[in-house]
Amino acid sequence: MTAPLFPGRARRSVAALGAVSAGLLLLSACDKPTPLATVTVGSSSVSAESESNCSSNGQDLSMDKVQECLTDPKNAKSIEYGRGDTLRLGVEPEIVEDGKKWQAVLDGQPITEPSSNTYRSFQGADVFATGGQGEAPQSKLLGFVQVGEDGKPLNVWSFKLQLKK
Repeated sequence: MTAPLFPGRARRSVAALGAVSAGLLLLSACDKPTPLATVTVGSSSVSAESESNCSSNGQDLSMDKVQECLTDPKNAKSIEYGRGDTLRLGVEPEIVEDGKKWQAVLDGQPITEPSSNTYRSFQGADVFATGGQGEAPQSKLLGFVQVGEDGKPLNVWSFKLQLKK
């Protein structure tokens, strides 16, 4: 009769340690989610991560890719906006760490300068104003563009503002 190399308790401990190590290895292979950007109108809020094709993973995004993300977002979250409502924009602190900044863009046009603040508010703004030139659109695309210290784009978050009826 031969004695087991490891007693039962030791075998279970080694198996548990192996399972934990394998789990940690699998988790480390996953992409880290991008920080959230948030749009608030009144008491309604929507938050989103940067879409995977609009995230640079530490590298600069090309200007063509930024334009595509701002004009043709795949999964932009929607929020209703009525004329005169207060529009609040916010980003998680990670977005402005290490000298990075963010800028708000409405239908492809910047509406803010790049900022290291995590919050902007536009009280009573009418983002659907047409300046007397035709009927107001029913929706507008709002984007947040994260830029590095060198001013080059890193990530884009997209939202759709729906005109409240």
